[in-house]
Amino acid sequence: MTDQAVDTSGPAKAPGTEEPSGAAPPRFFGRERELKALRADIERAGLDTLAGRKAPRARVLLIAGRPGSGRSALAEELAGALTGTDAAGAAATATGALPWAVPGTGSGDYPDGVLRVGLTDPGGERVPTERSAGEILGLLGVAVPPGADQDELSEMVREALAVRRLVLLLDDAADAEQVDPLLPENPDCLVLATATGPLTGIPDVRPCTLGGLEKGAAVRLLARAIGQVRITVDPRTAEALAEECGGQPAALALVGGLLAAHPMASVADVAGQLHELPDSGEQPTGARPLARVFRLVHDSLPQAAARILRLLALAPAGLADAHTASALAGCSVSAARSTLDDFVKLGLLRTDGAAHPQYAVPGCLAPMLLALLEDRDRPGEIQLARARMLERTVRRLQACRAVTEPEGSTARRKLAGLPRSLRFPSAEEAGAWLRVRQPALLASARLAVADGELDTLARRLVAALVRALAAHRGTEEAAPELYGLHGLVLDVALRRELPREQAAALLNLADLDARTGRTREALTRYRAALDAGKAAKDLYATGRAMESVGGAYEELGDYHRAADWYGRALSQRLTQGERADEARLYGRLGAVHTYAGRYGDALRNWRAAASGHRRLGDPAAQARALSEAARVQEYAGRPHDSLQTCREAVELARRAGDVRLQAALQLRLADTLDRLGDPAAAGLHRGAADRLLGEEAPAYEIRSASTEK
Repeated sequence: MTDQAVDTSGPAKAPGTEEPSGAAPPRFFGRERELKALRADIERAGLDTLAGRKAPRARVLLIAGRPGSGRSALAEELAGALTGTDAAGAAATATGALPWAVPGTGSGDYPDGVLRVGLTDPGGERVPTERSAGEILGLLGVAVPPGADQDELSEMVREALAVRRLVLLLDDAADAEQVDPLLPENPDCLVLATATGPLTGIPDVRPCTLGGLEKGAAVRLLARAIGQVRITVDPRTAEALAEECGGQPAALALVGGLLAAHPMASVADVAGQLHELPDSGEQPTGARPLARVFRLVHDSLPQAAARILRLLALAPAGLADAHTASALAGCSVSAARSTLDDFVKLGLLRTDGAAHPQYAVPGCLAPMLLALLEDRDRPGEIQLARARMLERTVRRLQACRAVTEPEGSTARRKLAGLPRSLRFPSAEEAGAWLRVRQPALLASARLAVADGELDTLARRLVAALVRALAAHRGTEEAAPELYGLHGLVLDVALRRELPREQAAALLNLADLDARTGRTREALTRYRAALDAGKAAKDLYATGRAMESVGGAYEELGDYHRAADWYGRALSQRLTQGERADEARLYGRLGAVHTYAGRYGDALRNWRAAASGHRRLGDPAAQARALSEAARVQEYAGRPHDSLQTCREAVELARRAGDVRLQAALQLRLADTLDRLGDPAAAGLHRGAADRLLGEEAPAYEIRSASTEK
């Protein structure tokens, strides 16, 4: 959430009364003039239309205002009205600055609904364009390639939006450079952007600039929080209080929460206290009302609660749960949850209202929270709180992964030793927690690495997050997130001069590059990993890197270099006596020699691979290697030798009990016999294959040993 123009809690109840915190949907107040102007701007002829050209891309509407002015809520209200959806309701149930989507109704000008992404983190940092583009693609259900750069992702966004008619809400843009790469090249879409000032550089955009709410709407917003009776007894004082708040919705929501929490306090009392608070000369005039209200609310809290509130400035991405607050403050989880719920009633936080809720610090309050924290808490205490939060996060992630392991495993035994509050009752609940907390967890990893003061904890956090994501989502589905996490590991390894971890991170990144077709980038990283592995004297890393360099050259079609690097890797494995790796590398050498047409070298290596699998007691793998040897013999013009080798492979497959492999080899025999002019024998082998698999069963594809890992 960037700012508030609505109340989020409904008629407030006194502390202790039963009401789900933050559960009531928001209501929009005022801004009729601005809504009318924005609707008119949609219909306004643009510069292209006046010049007789069709608009090349989506119209952009800009709502400009300070944080807390209600710019986000106005954009959500307009988006909902244009699409016939409850976009404002979706924003109320979304937590923090997380992206969200509201499906369209299938009719009207924008039948595909609303997408919303934030362009500024709660801490004030710009969101990189590649992350914003990835979020849009995620909302559209488009898979994001791991490691894709800004240009590639921006192009994917434009392609995805070219066939849709929707409203794209870009919230809290810092400048035009953030917005321009995300604009759909489709005039049937509409972009709503919010920002503090103009977006110079995007043509044909007229900002709708927000000031305070008009007096009547401001008082209605206040009455929504505290009830109409307290307004009716002294309407003039209520109007004066609204003026003290500058008509800013966020300030009104805070002061309304304060009055609701103190039912015996009069509106006049709070208005007087607010009036007496001095302004900070360092702040712009327009930001002072919200700052004064926030200071009044903060100072009204008990000392322990005020400290928890300040420490929430450390919550990654402005998102916290009860465990985060508990670790930051060093209190129990139940006490932290109760305090967070009280903050929701005061308007200091928002929550999604789930069974295990997540809480968000409003973006307009985050800078003030951080300033208060740095002013009133000692640096050592702040760093200790951050370390406690990271340690708690690591343990939760370890529990999240361990619950997926089989009963009786080492991980499960370690899980049993954790406090009950850190454990998950089932893998399903752990997966749900990981899904909800993923944005905060990724932000936590980024912040921990950027901080540089807690690198040991940062490395443990990233490692635990990688394992949890892989366990619950699989490495393929989680590849985009894993790519970023491996990059963080590399940053720490370079900073701390840890060559072993540097090699591991480079290998992981290169594997993902290779998997997405960026072979040359992968090759560069594999070579760097080899250098790091040598510096660390890590034989596994150097062997793995050499083999991977060979694989990259093979993918590029440079079979001579591929064979050279496979040979280097094989030499190292031979000195270490790693038989399984030896057999695999002989197979990879056999494959590249086959591709290069060097059939003598290929046959020797495939035979060596088969011998290696025989020594390992793996008849199925031995059969596959012999099958490849038979293929090479056929390419070399030796069909009778090929026939004999293939028969050996069939017998090995039969002994291994691999019915599908045996059937595939029978078909290979049939093809060879056809070429030798013996169709009757070929028919017998095809019949044997049919009997093994059934007439409609698809034939098993023999994988080259060069593809086996």
